Amino acid sequence: MLAEGRYAEGLTLYEARSEIAGAPSPRPALPFAEWRGGPVAGKRLLVWPEQGFGDKIGWSRFIPALQAAGAHVSVLAEPGLVRLFQQNFTAPIISASGAVELPDVDGWVFYGSLPLRLGVRLETLSGRPYLSAPPRRIPGVSIGVVTRGDPRHRNDANRSLPDWAADALLGLPGAARLHPGDLGVRDFWDTAQVIAGLDLVITVDTAVAHLAGALGRPVWVLIPAQGTDWRWMRDRTDSPWYASARLFRQPAPGDWESVLTQVRAALDGH
Repeated sequence: MLAEGRYAEGLTLYEARSEIAGAPSPRPALPFAEWRGGPVAGKRLLVWPEQGFGDKIGWSRFIPALQAAGAHVSVLAEPGLVRLFQQNFTAPIISASGAVELPDVDGWVFYGSLPLRLGVRLETLSGRPYLSAPPRRIPGVSIGVVTRGDPRHRNDANRSLPDWAADALLGLPGAARLHPGDLGVRDFWDTAQVIAGLDLVITVDTAVAHLAGALGRPVWVLIPAQGTDWRWMRDRTDSPWYASARLFRQPAPGDWESVLTQVRAALDGH
């Protein structure tokens, strides 16, 4: 349903993600209730982390909407996201590291539940940028390339590139690897500054795809045929979530050669 853009139905069922056996983000045991929608004017809400970095970056777009509805919002985020969020949002950002002192709030809500609670529909999504960073330009580098994701991800074997395909992309003129630790980046704020200074990002389906899209930078996302994330939908080369994104899809499982052929053709016409 979600992949088809049927958000009214799909987002409701998506709430079961924290209840299935082995859920990566079970509901936390907190001394205050989960906010399940309704008026928020004057309420103090804590946005609670779940799933991967890309998920949080993608869903962070709804934090200002929650504030605009009158909520007093606090956001819990992993250290790698703290500076990025602090530079872009007015809500207090709490680092989820070590002993965390939670604020006194009226309720909490998962990042990924914000679309449902705020009544988001496919036609109301905006692909406009919602993050910004000052550009950090690196001499000789115009294309940032991400060839693999977190190996702990359940679909990483399908989304990450084999070595030969990764080498082909990194052999493009002006290309450089944009993985954690490369180009001197320490966290997503550093990565955002590097991306802001690039002409193009080419990436597999990982956090950098969401970050580049959120920044409004040109990003080409290489999409696997198996285990495709619902946010990339089906059979589309564009994304309602990110206006600057272009999607290159595998025509069949494991067929990265066809994807690279599409990328080369697009670069020739770029």
